[in-house]
Amino acid sequence: MDYQIFTLRNGIRIIHKQDKSPVAYCGLIINTGSRDEKEEEHGMAHFIEHVIFKGTKKRKAYHVLSRLDDVGGELNAYTTKEETCIYASFLKQDYERAIELIHDITFNSTFPGKELAKEKEVIVDEINSYKDSPAELIFDEFEEMLYKNDPMGRNILGTEERLKTFDEDMIRRFMQSNYSTDQMVFCSVGNVSFKKVIKWAEKYLGEEPENLRELDRASVNLYVPESQTIEKDTHQCHVIIGNVAYDFQHNKRLHLHLLNNLLGGPGMNSRLNMALREKNGIAYNVESSYAPYYGTGVFNIYFGTDEENLIRSFNIIDRELKLLRDKPLGSLQLHKAIRQLKGQMTISFDNRENLMLSMGKSYLLYDQVDSLDKIYNKIDAIKASDLMDVANEILNPNKLSYLIYK
Repeated sequence: MDYQIFTLRNGIRIIHKQDKSPVAYCGLIINTGSRDEKEEEHGMAHFIEHVIFKGTKKRKAYHVLSRLDDVGGELNAYTTKEETCIYASFLKQDYERAIELIHDITFNSTFPGKELAKEKEVIVDEINSYKDSPAELIFDEFEEMLYKNDPMGRNILGTEERLKTFDEDMIRRFMQSNYSTDQMVFCSVGNVSFKKVIKWAEKYLGEEPENLRELDRASVNLYVPESQTIEKDTHQCHVIIGNVAYDFQHNKRLHLHLLNNLLGGPGMNSRLNMALREKNGIAYNVESSYAPYYGTGVFNIYFGTDEENLIRSFNIIDRELKLLRDKPLGSLQLHKAIRQLKGQMTISFDNRENLMLSMGKSYLLYDQVDSLDKIYNKIDAIKASDLMDVANEILNPNKLSYLIYK
């Protein structure tokens, strides 16, 4: 992968890939999220992601939103457990406009009181909307089970009660503690020379004072498997089965990505989709996922089914998990699984926005970005016995937790 890197004097890292498309993409990824909140700050990282759009020292909210919209571009942001990202897509000739805007809302937001009050109502609606969707809510409640009394277990949106207490001083304290310049990566893909990218990065981002992270993230609490059944007024049962998993530095994380893809990944031919939906017709939605974090990770299986098919579904899933633990993949099965994962990755990276964000996150976490060929070589080196070892660690029935909405 042809990318170029540079570090500003305040510690912000720059990574750029030149591309021939008339559309360019850039973003600022910050290594902070809901996991970094104190208990009284629950929901703060996500709240900040909303309110930085509500006015700066030189722009009102309307002008922030219109700055790229006026030239056909898009400005967006997201928050996860461990990162906050502000990013944009635009025509290449509007590159400086985009980087200046991202800088302005990240470092110069004014957080007007009226706008904070309005946005609190917006997020309360978002929280209530989420509560109305059991297929989404169950993921948050499952992580609360996995990480009891730990910031990792708290949902990203926060609570209405906490939101009401947030004010400008709290926002600025959180940003001062967590928006550290050495924990920021400005990532970029576009038909713009690296020389220009550096020039604009130094002009806008480089003038910010150095702010280095002082505290490391705390390790998570000890995991104890458990099962819960919660009565819900829903038409079908929603279920999550899962376990804590490898962190983002673990040497088996790619093995688990491959195993997860085979078991319940996005392909319609995943083992769980074939077993529950295609062969037996007892689940509309079934999937598995793996998310690595700092010092921990989460693996889970989700499905929804009618209550009359719940036990049958559990039996089918247990059988599929036992197969992965006890029976090595044949050479043809392994080859197909590897080829599928490599194909999905290649197609994902062909989306330049995905590429830009993936490149930036990799540089943020690992201080490097592996080429596709290097990743392919690592995937090709995975053996059937490696997948069995991972299955016996992560899919061990004695380590699995269960959450059921009935």
